[in-house]
This record gives sequence, C-alpha cells and structure tokens, in this order.
Amino acid sequence: MPEFALKTDVLIIGAGPVGMTLALALAGGARRVLLVDRRPRGAWADDPRALALSHGSRQLLERIKAWNARAATAIRQIHVSQRGGFGRTLIDADDYDTPALGYVMRYRDLADELDARLGSDQILAPCTVDTIETDGDEAVVTVTNEGRSRRINARLVVHAEGTPDNEADVKVRDYRQHAVVAEVSTTTGHQLRAWERFTPDGPLALLPLDDGYSIVFTVPPEKAERLLAMDDAAFLAALREQFGRRLEFTACRARASFPLALRVRSPLVSRRQVWIGNAAQSLHPVSGQGFNLGLRDACELAEILHRHSDAGDPAALASYARGRGIDRRGSIAFTDGIVRLFSNDIAPLRLARGLGLLALDLTPPLRHFVARRMIWGARAWL
Repeated sequence: MPEFALKTDVLIIGAGPVGMTLALALAGGARRVLLVDRRPRGAWADDPRALALSHGSRQLLERIKAWNARAATAIRQIHVSQRGGFGRTLIDADDYDTPALGYVMRYRDLADELDARLGSDQILAPCTVDTIETDGDEAVVTVTNEGRSRRINARLVVHAEGTPDNEADVKVRDYRQHAVVAEVSTTTGHQLRAWERFTPDGPLALLPLDDGYSIVFTVPPEKAERLLAMDDAAFLAALREQFGRRLEFTACRARASFPLALRVRSPLVSRRQVWIGNAAQSLHPVSGQGFNLGLRDACELAEILHRHSDAGDPAALASYARGRGIDRRGSIAFTDGIVRLFSNDIAPLRLARGLGLLALDLTPPLRHFVARRMIWGARAWL
C-alpha cells in the first residue's frame, strides 16, 4: 500500500512548459493543482533546443505573467524558398499590425520563467507514475517519489508529458527524418529575419537568436549521424551547401539530433483524464506549429475548467475536445502537408512548389491566410 496519500483537484503529469502553463493558467482560484514530473526540477538547464513562439503564444504567456522578454529574439520577417527551384515568398510583421510574427527563445529560458512562478509545493519531482485508475468521481494515481510510494487522488488527470505511445489510440507517421539542432554564428547580423529553406532532405530553418541563429537541420537519420560526427568546420560547410551562399557561417555550438514523426492521439479525453501538448500530438517542427498548439491546448483547457466546479466533469472534457478540433486538425494537416510536399526532389512537385511560393508572394490574401494561421492558429478566425 502507498505510504502517503495526497488529494488534489487537477493532477498534471509533466512539468514541462505546457504543463506549467496549464498550472499557472489555473492559478487564482480555489482549485488545487499538483504537477508531477519524472525529471528533477530544473533538469532542462542543459536542454539544447530553442523554441519558435508565435506572437499569439506571447499573448497567452503574458496573460499568466510568464513572458520572458529578456530571453526572446523577435522574428519580423520570414523568407521562404526552395533549394534547386524557383519561387520564394516573404512574410513581414508590418502587414499584420503586430510587433513581430513570432519569437525565438531557448527552451530552458522559458521553462525557468514558468518554474519561477510556481510554489515549491506545487511540483513533485523526480516522480514516476506507476498506475492510474478511475473510480467514480476521481482518479487514483500511484507514484514513486524518492523511493516512497504515494497515492494521489485527483478529480482530473492531465497528461502533458512525452509523446503519444505506440498504442491503439495513437496514429503514427514516421517521416524517416531527424532534426539536427545547433546555434550558429554568421558574418552579418540577422536583422530579425528567419529563413525557411526547403531541400530534398527536408526543411532547413534558421531562426534569429541573440546575435546568431538557432538552426533546425532536417535530414535522413544516417545523414544526421554524419553531421553530429563532423568537426565544426565540416558541419558549417555542410550547412552552407544545404542553405546556399546568402549567409556566411563562422562558428557553431553543441549539436543534438531528434527523430521526427507525426503522432496523434484520438480521442483526447477519457474518464477523468485528458491529453494536451505533445502528449496529445507530436508534430514535425516545420513552421513551428507544434509547441504553439500545445500552449493553446493548455490555455483553452484552463478556460473551460474555470467554468466547471468539477474539474473532471465529462461535459467539460467533451467541450474541450470539441473546441480543440478545428485548431488541432488544421495545424496537423498544415504541418504534415508541408513536409510531404516539400521533402523530395521530384521535378513536377518542384515546379508546383515554385508556383505555390510565387502565388503566395503575389497574392496578399493567400499569404495573409498562411501568416495568420502561423501567428494565432484557428483563433485568427474565431
């Protein structure tokens, strides 16, 4: 039997940025919220990733007073092109009455800002979840923390950790690509411009960060291994070959690689349980949609829970699942479609891509549709 018992209204499994955002969005009321995480608090200190945050995500984080302005680098322009083909488009913040299209921030800086606003008694970590059982009006969760077993009784369990498992409720599309991430320096400044360059291997993104760039270099798995094994000079040469001569790369910092797949869980809710963020859907990083979608998951769930006295009310969870449908399906289709259309070197498709990029550049309403989706998701039309 568990040695210690805890009771809470909302138990959030996963104290990453999405889980912490939900906890802070639920703050201010009488509802008790507890986060559990398998990693020690602050384990993200050495995380090499950077996040592309839309302007809409900045607005959501500002609502919960967790916007780390000092750590954010604005994106005012996005230049989109394809390697080995014609066509390009330029998306500019001046067209949308916003200070920026988005922002780039290191994962650890966002996590630090969110964590600083949570009390020491709100997170139980490191902690492994052993069992979850739903019984009547609550869920009973057993966890192991510091070698001791604990039982947590919660009205609602929110899964906000990891990616969907390979199980019956999860559909998986393996892109057979890895994302190699690093920070690089160039001879010239970035002027707050991001670059999205489509290549036969996959998309290559350069995101302005401080006085350099954070890069997401998408390649087949075997090429990712070679890129990680190269010395800095060889890696920068490979990056230059893939990107082109518009920029001169001079230095790079530590590199890491992550496999890429589309994982989608359906349904999003079950009795006294709900899945949000990467636990609900894991997207390809192209166009930076996945994390922003997760933040919208957290904030919309908080809005719905504030309107219900019982956090696990089936009507509340059903309302959440319905409300996320348009934004979720749209983001998944948008991201998946880009990856499948642009990650090849088939001549007819290369021509079609060029025409599409040219059409975006010459047709403001079409370009505005794409830009507004990237900035606000489905909320742009609600």
